[in-house]
Amino acid sequence: MPRVSATEAASLRYVKQSFWKDALTNHPGVISIAVFVLVVATTFSIITDNFLTVHNLLAVLRQAAPLCIAAAAMTFVITTGGIDLSVGSVGAVAGVLASTAMHGWGVPVLPAIMLALLVGACIGSVHGYLIAFQGIPPFIVTLTSLFIYRGVALLLTEGYSIPIPSDSILAFLGRGWVLGIPMPVLLAGATLVAAYIALNHTRFGRYVVGVGSNAEGVRRSGVSIRKVRTLVYIWSSVAAAAAGLILTARLGSGSANQGVMFELDVIAAVVLGSTSLFGGRGSIVGTILGVLAISMIVNGLILAHVSPYYTQIATGLIIILAIWFNTWLLDRPARRVG
Repeated sequence: MPRVSATEAASLRYVKQSFWKDALTNHPGVISIAVFVLVVATTFSIITDNFLTVHNLLAVLRQAAPLCIAAAAMTFVITTGGIDLSVGSVGAVAGVLASTAMHGWGVPVLPAIMLALLVGACIGSVHGYLIAFQGIPPFIVTLTSLFIYRGVALLLTEGYSIPIPSDSILAFLGRGWVLGIPMPVLLAGATLVAAYIALNHTRFGRYVVGVGSNAEGVRRSGVSIRKVRTLVYIWSSVAAAAAGLILTARLGSGSANQGVMFELDVIAAVVLGSTSLFGGRGSIVGTILGVLAISMIVNGLILAHVSPYYTQIATGLIIILAIWFNTWLLDRPARRVG
């Protein structure tokens, strides 16, 4: 084997040190949540027998897919300094509308899916108009929508579950497998790749970050802040509708009760992934890790036979501690400067 000279060895050490220094300096939140995910995985692999099995990991990914899709879009919303509390209700309306259209109105599967996504886009347009053009705080707009669209879902179903055909394309999107990978995981992966490229390698992504960090500077450069904000809310609602369709397909029916508290999981995953609630900083990689952390905690607690009465308490405590540590780590440079 060729021997490495002292100069080459020193150069390699310098490259490794520079890589980790750059990672810790520029992406401390992502590094911290990655470490947290490893700790969670290691802990549950020790206290349970089947956490790290291929079957269980695929189940975790399949269950996390709707959360990934909604969280990818939510990353853009929060990066602009906004928030969307309506994603769970929008997902419920989309699932209920698609199942009702197929089961009750005789609409073919593909038009029913397109109708649900179109309704999601319309809802996002209304949110964007009220927030960007009318100046109503996003918290108020989306909190109100949370109740309105949950009520619409209840009105459409009258409290009953609406079944979907088990052999339809919609059912395949939620339950199908392609090359040994669940179809929802493939859909979530495609969404995350598109979101990563959009946020990090397009002008729109730079505008999103700019609106959250220095909206006036972006406006003076000739960019329509209102248009950017409207677009992120449209994407958020369309993604929520897509997540709702996958949940409906996985459950085999549309229900007004699906997606309850879903918006809190989405926001927690995004913030856990080091996206700032004050805007100006977002990370799709961090969001992916945040989704994995939440999904693995829930799955691991179930495998550990923790009582469901304690599962939500334990999950909430673990998430808030992780977010606190992440925030503390991200604020360290500011404290040193101050």
